[in-house]
Amino acid sequence: MHNKPEGSFISYFSNLVKTNGGINLAQGIPGFQPPEALIGILKDVATSECHQYAPGIGNLQLRSLVEQHYGVDHENLLIVQGATEGLSLVYTYVMTILGGSFVVLSFDPAYESYSRLPGIFGQNFIPFPLVNDEHVDFENLAEVIRQNGVKLVFISSPGNPFGKVWTKSEMDQLLGLSEQLNFFVVFDSVYEELYFSDKPYIPLDRLFEKLFIVSSFSKSLCITGWRVGYVLHHASHAKAIRAVHDYIGLCAPSVMQQALALYLACNHYGAEYMADIRQKVKESFEELKRVLLDLRFTVPEIDGGCFIWAKLPEPFTDGFQFASDLYHAKGVAVIPGEHFSSAKVRWVRLNVARPLEEIILAGARMVEFVGKQ
Repeated sequence: MHNKPEGSFISYFSNLVKTNGGINLAQGIPGFQPPEALIGILKDVATSECHQYAPGIGNLQLRSLVEQHYGVDHENLLIVQGATEGLSLVYTYVMTILGGSFVVLSFDPAYESYSRLPGIFGQNFIPFPLVNDEHVDFENLAEVIRQNGVKLVFISSPGNPFGKVWTKSEMDQLLGLSEQLNFFVVFDSVYEELYFSDKPYIPLDRLFEKLFIVSSFSKSLCITGWRVGYVLHHASHAKAIRAVHDYIGLCAPSVMQQALALYLACNHYGAEYMADIRQKVKESFEELKRVLLDLRFTVPEIDGGCFIWAKLPEPFTDGFQFASDLYHAKGVAVIPGEHFSSAKVRWVRLNVARPLEEIILAGARMVEFVGKQ
């Protein structure tokens, strides 16, 4: 039995690959190069006078492009150091509004930031299960929120680790509850460009005081190391949240912001590249899903994101043991489901934002591994 590490299982299994080699289906790192045009622009920008602090609210040209893309005003946008800072910034800001102790809820299984941030700040976290691992029981949700005094709800669409795409009807119901029961909603849309059929609904038409939308360029342009994200919010929060950002993130990297601004302005906001990546991720998803189903995994239907959320077949009962044994035997790293939910010990998450040939190799190794058990 392998000893479980303290801290993030994502970091643990991903670092095994980074240190010892293998196939990294653990961390949500795209296996594709950024757009060639973007890299060319970055080289030019690196020789320019663009190496000091950017404006705290973000590169002004980049801000203008993001505002036009989403149809929002100047007072609705803040550029930050990736979506991770965006989530923690909003959380810290909401704490200044609420004060004292409050309860946070997200939908089970939940991405690590949603459950870990409350723990860091001494707040309580409630995982809310989906009906049949897919649908929301809104009557039950309302009751849980009332009984527990929930004041903040995290959601992601497409989701991570389970790629649920929230419909407009579902979002309208959730935001209606937010107004009725007086809680904040943090909508994480970092995978908004990674969808398989219809573009996910983002509630920009409902950008009221209780809603924050967090996203980034990390996944859509395969630049997770650049750390450029943004928060969309109601104009009433502009002054106060910017003040908190000044002391948490100050500004996103100046060179990266300038390169992004020039690239997006000249390339239709990256539409062609994003469409290509979207198709590659879909192909990799379908290939690995086929392999897992043949191996008797249970794979729920999803319509976006870059992960497969899968239940182990017999005789496997422990996701951490499976992930550890798989890596040490075949060099394929995946994430145990218990990292996202204490109720999902028999599940694993696999990143499919990788080249198809890598996915085929990982699938073959998994077939060999499972076949020997």
